[in-house]
Amino acid sequence: MIITTWNGKSFDTEKDLNAPERHILQKLFAWESMVTSLEQFKQKKQEALLKGWNNSGPIQEGMALKVIIKTLEKKVAARLGTNGA
Repeated sequence: MIITTWNGKSFDTEKDLNAPERHILQKLFAWESMVTSLEQFKQKKQEALLKGWNNSGPIQEGMALKVIIKTLEKKVAARLGTNGA
């Protein structure tokens, strides 16, 4: 999947993210439309990163994942009509 971020950078999730990062991203895609606040989204992100893939332990965010998550935060803020991330 190709993702274009808020700053116009494109990432290929197959090449730019490892398997645990892709798993976290899938969770965050689901939460993006369900959270009721940006803070809740950030909390879900932290929980997912701490639990890891199948509760394997903490996942370290790579640069690509950080930028993609920032884009998701901006989308959540826009959906909720808040100031943003």
